[in-house]
Amino acid sequence: MALDQSFVGRTYPPTPAYEVGREKIREFAEAVGDANPAYVDPEAAKALGHPDVIAPPTFVFSITFRAASQVVQDPQLGLDYSRVVHGDQKFAYVRPVRAGDRLTVTSTIEGIKSMAGNDIVDVRGEVHDESGEHVVTAWTKLVARAAEEA
Repeated sequence: MALDQSFVGRTYPPTPAYEVGREKIREFAEAVGDANPAYVDPEAAKALGHPDVIAPPTFVFSITFRAASQVVQDPQLGLDYSRVVHGDQKFAYVRPVRAGDRLTVTSTIEGIKSMAGNDIVDVRGEVHDESGEHVVTAWTKLVARAAEEA
């Protein structure tokens, strides 16, 4: 069943603040195989003009995808999470994520469409630090696969 188009434009409350830690950044950089010293060495990051280590560009996915769960779990929307797969992801940075940042995410449904029985939901996540500075915008495409025919 197609999702309700009236949900396009719906914005969810900001998430609780997520504090970005040096160790989380290091673990993520290792997991994705990125040896950039600015991700693990505060002095290397400072030499590039940053106050502390910075996170790899895709690090923020773990925060924004968690925030998108507000959309997925909205009972009024009726998205069947058991059929959801991650369809696409993109980011537009204002500045890098840094160790010590306390970030919140505000999610908005930007689009809903149906294709070949699949429901596709586009979610925009606006990431701000505790001072209200815009850090990055993330777009997540969620695809609820069509139910299999009996």
